[in-house]
Amino acid sequence: MTNAELAILGLVLEKPRHGYEIEQTIEERGMRDWTEVGFSSIYYILNKLEKRGLITSHKEAAPGKGPDRKVYSATDQGGAAWHQATIEALSEPGVPTQSFLLGLAGLPAIADEQAVEALRAYKVKLEERRDGLEAKWKGSGQFMPLFLDGMFEYSFRLVETEIAWLEEFIQKLEAQKGNTS
Repeated sequence: MTNAELAILGLVLEKPRHGYEIEQTIEERGMRDWTEVGFSSIYYILNKLEKRGLITSHKEAAPGKGPDRKVYSATDQGGAAWHQATIEALSEPGVPTQSFLLGLAGLPAIADEQAVEALRAYKVKLEERRDGLEAKWKGSGQFMPLFLDGMFEYSFRLVETEIAWLEEFIQKLEAQKGNTS
């Protein structure tokens, strides 16, 4: 099961939802900061999960004069698949950001000045991500269930740790530049 499928199946397991409600929940929880669920892929994933028998759907009248909505519910098979995939996700460390590691592997082929400039730009983006996470995490002022609080705290601390590592690495790269000149 892909991360996107696991995320959407988990939302449907929480309660039956229609596609737009899934999108709203993804936005409210900042889920795009930690999983690859694109807005345009939600219905594709829902259809895929339904074909595999992990969810079912039914039509429900929309409030007002809007068209009927397709509401999705998890099946017993979907609950079991989600449970197994969740246990696996909690048990196995994931792969670090592959594109960044590929960039580090390419450092010998680029000038130190370019590397430092690129890493500083990366650091600025990480700081923006950290600030955005903190705003979502602390800014709502509402009760947050433990699992959601844990998700925000984990993500926030990972970004903070990456920023600290990056600052040290940039210093090492700059010191190396000074030693090779």
